[in-house]
Amino acid sequence: MCSCNIYKSIDVDNSQTYMRNTATSDSINLKDVKLYWTLFRKRLRYYIPVFQWAPDYSASLFSHDIFSGLSIASLLIPQALSYATTLCRVPAVNGLYTASVSGLIYGCLGMSPHLSVGPEATVSLMIGASIAQQSSRYDGEVNPETAAAVASLTALFVGIFTLGLGLLRFGFLDSLISRALLRGFITAVAVVVIVQQTILMLGLEEMARLSGIKSDSTTIERCIFIFLNIRHAHPLTTIVSTSTLIVLFGSAFAKRQCCFIKRVPEVLLVVVTSIIVCRWNRLDLAGLSILGSVGSSGINSPLPVPSIPYLPAWGNLRTVLMDSAMISIIGFIESIAASKLFGRRYNYFVSANRELVALGVNNVIGGFFGAFPAFGSFPRSKVHETVYPKTQMSGIIAGVTTLAATAFLLPVFFYLPKATLCCIIFVAVTSLLQELPSDLRFMWKLKAWKDAALLGTIFFTTMIFSLEVGTCVAIIISLVATVRNNSCPRINALGRVKGTSEFLPINSNQYSVEHIKDTLIVRIEEPLHFGNAGKLKERLRRIELFGNLDIHPSEDPSKKDVNSIIIDLAGMVSIDPSGVHVLYEAIESYTQQNIEVYLVSIQSNTSALLHRADIFCLVPSNYIFSRLSEAVEAVEIKSRPLVSIE
Repeated sequence: MCSCNIYKSIDVDNSQTYMRNTATSDSINLKDVKLYWTLFRKRLRYYIPVFQWAPDYSASLFSHDIFSGLSIASLLIPQALSYATTLCRVPAVNGLYTASVSGLIYGCLGMSPHLSVGPEATVSLMIGASIAQQSSRYDGEVNPETAAAVASLTALFVGIFTLGLGLLRFGFLDSLISRALLRGFITAVAVVVIVQQTILMLGLEEMARLSGIKSDSTTIERCIFIFLNIRHAHPLTTIVSTSTLIVLFGSAFAKRQCCFIKRVPEVLLVVVTSIIVCRWNRLDLAGLSILGSVGSSGINSPLPVPSIPYLPAWGNLRTVLMDSAMISIIGFIESIAASKLFGRRYNYFVSANRELVALGVNNVIGGFFGAFPAFGSFPRSKVHETVYPKTQMSGIIAGVTTLAATAFLLPVFFYLPKATLCCIIFVAVTSLLQELPSDLRFMWKLKAWKDAALLGTIFFTTMIFSLEVGTCVAIIISLVATVRNNSCPRINALGRVKGTSEFLPINSNQYSVEHIKDTLIVRIEEPLHFGNAGKLKERLRRIELFGNLDIHPSEDPSKKDVNSIIIDLAGMVSIDPSGVHVLYEAIESYTQQNIEVYLVSIQSNTSALLHRADIFCLVPSNYIFSRLSEAVEAVEIKSRPLVSIE
């Protein structure tokens, strides 16, 4: 360590200095105990949200929540059956397990009373695609129970991965994927699901299998198949599907026009009606595909005995882990986007890290009870919003209702037409396309061609190849864009506004800004760390050559002699060892060129690290200032020619 003048910044606030009498070792300070207990209760209410709303729960709140819980259960139960059988290709009862566990766990640990967590279209499709991709290496036919084991194992790993992200405070991941990428991915998922369900709604599933359409076939191949074989559609299945779609879409339109029917559970009515019509007329004997046996004829167990899910011989653990990671990120981003939207709308706080923990615990527990991965469903949450839930008790009631349906109502679902389930999914995913026109108009208005290109890239990649490829491309583009945007430190070349003492970036066109003669002023606008410090010297060199960063490097350098450089550190509120090392090398390079270096506005929390790195040995204490104007004045005084007095 060299012996040199050291710049120190000491900020002492006497108002924040507290004196506390300490208790003797053989006595108990009751005041401290009460303080610790109060702090513990506050932390408990934050980390386990059920303790936040449960103590003040009232009969008035319950009267609202029981209605909203029963209402959302009437939508959740048919969706759980639909997603399980037609998207995940697992037994229908596993969808009910997923819905019930999700309602109970998220109701206790989640922060949003409006978010409906359970089986979700995007995640369910990814699970089904993952199972299909793995089973393609298996010669025989994969039975639904084995597929359910893979789905439950995926849920377990999804939960572990999501929980780990929450405990490590990786909640910022929701900002890594841009809106354009997410919109392109969600739009692609919606189209993929619509095309898949169209084949089933037309009764062409068997013909598709004979024509070579497999579970891993692309959406383009499915579209071509539908176009060539639509004339062979099964008449009865097509009639049931068309009638169901008319009722569901008509009800949605009527709800927008008439307020008094907003709370009518049209999905439940369609399910009940289709079961009655099918059973009364024995439409299954006429070729209509039905759900069939879901459970035993008597009372069923609402949940299975908890067990560790197994991986079949044809399964690939590495593939399960990779798919779990992708499902975790996509599912979390969709969930947190919905919960934060409701939080802003109804003025309550939602922590991304707490949501990660809640969703992680939900999937870990669900994995032991035969559930597949579950996250928040934005379309279902919008329906949940319309029935005005007051607390998370609404989701718990929906979970309990699903448990009751699993225990007592499974035989009722025997005659439920599969076409009805497909129509429920069809209508649900069309809501994912509702925001696409507004997003495209917004991009057109802003001329955001880059975002439009990203949206199109993800969409067509998913259409042409597969959902897995589209997911990988979306994540890779997001990571590359994030690294690219954060790898260069934000610095600006400053100049003085003519006739004033104000300093602004050189590229400020609304003012006449000029460089200080023989002096370069640079402001570092953000913290320096290992991710962005590497480009610091390169960007300083560009400013030295061209005057500012807006000039393209292909232009001829306009470098003038620089005798002094003023580095304004006002925006550098933190720095890590890598950043200190690069900053030291930059300053050392200038001093070796006999360029005087001045430092301005050193932050108190960075001065100690700069001192230990011997930067203050390179910059004398009289070259360190708290304000930029003082440093400029010192440079100008030093550069003035001496006037001889005779």
